[in-house]
Amino acid sequence: MQHYTRRMVTIVTEAALERALVTELEALGVKGFTITDARGKGSRGTRQSDWVQEGNIRVEVICDPALADRIAGHVRDKFYANYAMILFLQDVSVLRSDKF
Repeated sequence: MQHYTRRMVTIVTEAALERALVTELEALGVKGFTITDARGKGSRGTRQSDWVQEGNIRVEVICDPALADRIAGHVRDKFYANYAMILFLQDVSVLRSDKF
């Protein structure tokens, strides 16, 4: 088994953005991602997941640092001004039996 250091991009945003966000990520070259429902409270109030259009999603992408930086800049420039969203980056160690 090999450990590979990568960066994880986590985006928590409005569920209504899911399709647009996936399209943007794929255009940037993202090969895989995970999307889950999310709930919580932040500067823009409490977000429930009872109704799809009112809920939040959490999008996670594990990639190389250069792609992570491109994702962060693009998402910030395209969506931050008009949508409830937070994005954070963290280094992660990925354990794989094959080359990653």
